[in-house]
Amino acid sequence: MIVAALVMFAATSAVSMASAAPAVAGIGVGVGVGVGVAFDGGGLSTLLTATPGDATRGRAIVVNRRQGLCLLCHSGPFPEESSAGNLATNLDGAGSRWTEAQLRARIVDARRLDPASLMPAFYATDSRQRVAAAWQDRPILDAQQVEDVVAFLQTLK
Repeated sequence: MIVAALVMFAATSAVSMASAAPAVAGIGVGVGVGVGVAFDGGGLSTLLTATPGDATRGRAIVVNRRQGLCLLCHSGPFPEESSAGNLATNLDGAGSRWTEAQLRARIVDARRLDPASLMPAFYATDSRQRVAAAWQDRPILDAQQVEDVVAFLQTLK
């Protein structure tokens, strides 16, 4: 029930959804992740874009409750945020706990690593459930936004 509510909220509330995210590095948005991309060793080493992620933009996505939605479940080193979630891991230290590839995999689709994960797929679209028809084949974040969030999370040591 919680998973369905989070996925539905994420899919219908995000302001900056990718309307036409291309298939990048073998990842077919709408087809699913895994086409030519391997989740090996608990990570996804294939970059989604040719442009490196920007940590400043990534932080803005993480703290934006209508875009990244991260703080609905996660807490972290965000003093300007008076209420953060406590359902998921504190993001403080994420860059020390996980590699770049592991962070990317969790954001793209955490259920590829743990089928019981409550975290919605932010880039893959094939594993989402109970998503409004208008958003069914659209990712929550586009490829560049995923890379930006990964870049930011890597700074949290």
